[in-house]
Amino acid sequence: MRRIVFGLTVLTAGLCTAVSVAQTLKQRPAAGTQQQNEDMPASQKMSESVDAAPVPMPMSVGVGTPIKVAIDSEVRVRKVGQAIQCRTTEPVYAFDKLLIPAGTVVNGRVSAIDAVPKMVRTMQAANGNFSPSRKVHVQFDELVMGDGRRVPLQTVASPAPDGVLRFVSAKEKPEQKNQVQDAASKQVSATRQAIHQKWNDLQNQIHEPGKLHKVKRIVLAQLPVHPQYIDAGTSFNANLLQPLDFGTEAVKPERLTDIGSPPPNGSVVHARLVTPLSSSTEKQGDMVEALITEPLVVSHHLILPEGSVIKGSVLQAQPARRMGRNGQLRILFHEVAPPNGIEQRVETNLEGVAVAKGEHLKLDDEGGAQVTTPRTRYLTTGIQVMLAASQASPDRDAGQGGQSVGEAGGGAVSGASGFKLVGMVVGIAAHSRVVSAGFGSYGAALSIYYHFLARGRDVVYPKDMPMLIGLGTRDGKSAKAAEPSAKFVR
Repeated sequence: MRRIVFGLTVLTAGLCTAVSVAQTLKQRPAAGTQQQNEDMPASQKMSESVDAAPVPMPMSVGVGTPIKVAIDSEVRVRKVGQAIQCRTTEPVYAFDKLLIPAGTVVNGRVSAIDAVPKMVRTMQAANGNFSPSRKVHVQFDELVMGDGRRVPLQTVASPAPDGVLRFVSAKEKPEQKNQVQDAASKQVSATRQAIHQKWNDLQNQIHEPGKLHKVKRIVLAQLPVHPQYIDAGTSFNANLLQPLDFGTEAVKPERLTDIGSPPPNGSVVHARLVTPLSSSTEKQGDMVEALITEPLVVSHHLILPEGSVIKGSVLQAQPARRMGRNGQLRILFHEVAPPNGIEQRVETNLEGVAVAKGEHLKLDDEGGAQVTTPRTRYLTTGIQVMLAASQASPDRDAGQGGQSVGEAGGGAVSGASGFKLVGMVVGIAAHSRVVSAGFGSYGAALSIYYHFLARGRDVVYPKDMPMLIGLGTRDGKSAKAAEPSAKFVR
């Protein structure tokens, strides 16, 4: 009993002491006051000073990143291992720093030359071509920087769209705009002009052959046996197998405060397509993704660094059909997010794409793409039909002994229209109007089929295709206007 009373007494005394001590504690000063700074522990002060220090940012190009290059002079394909020199056609950034400028020299070599399948060789021989084109594989293994430094590469190269790339801009409808919309449109137009100027400057670095040289190549290609060339300006994607490390860069904390902010109207970003697209396979609603390749900086404020993701969807896809009807494709991006950041909705316009020179692609003001058919198909087909018809009718000099000049010339041209040089020689040597007419009719039939009866061409956006995307409204349109365009509906 005494132990219980003694315990209760000690417990009561302890509680009273605790209450009295608690009543004598001072209140913590408000945040940001001088008293707080004086009472702050040394470890906390050190932590805040570290937070205000520059942030080290790795400057590296990751595995799988395509370095876009183009051959700067014509190359005659001779053997495996021969040297090839290219130049970069797109700058390479890391976060907000330019690492590899456009126009940087890239050295490579021919890594393999494929054999031609027997069926292809037979079909080409039937058309008078005994030197069909072989698939040439190339590999790039060295960057030559502007200061002379040589950076080794490990890449696997894949051909970009066949031929020399060109920049296709979307056509904008003339319409009334307020001052804000007009300023945004002018900013987009200025960016387009800068892109075209950059493209022209790059083309000046590529030793494109002159007109006489092109004529010689065309004539040479008509011979039954002829060498194979890789044209100047032919593009490749040199995909990295090992990362490129350019060290680290100290970034001030205030440089990071505006990342992820809504981009102002009229902003334009450079991007590369991650999702390959084709009007023959895509369906409405399919997801599309692209990566921003150049940082978006507005008034010295970094809004979107390199590597930001921009997502969208297919609004409409119509495959190519018979009778020469071409495919159509329309996409719209509607979300953007910095690396490891939060996605935000944004209105966009597809301002331009880089495609092969012979693609005949046309963009409208709503980002819809359609392959156009050149009008020269009417002239080409008409000439071949006229040649075939001329050989079917008798020449006024015929029957006067030997082959008349008209018959010889007509036979040569008709034979060339069907079987190139072999057809030309046979048409002259055969001394037969039936043979010449047969060659001419064959050429005319091929022209009619391929230009008017065969399936048209699909819109194809290859993986890693360079794109120019406008962010924010610039023409008074809302994202709600993302309905299938009436001009695509037939």
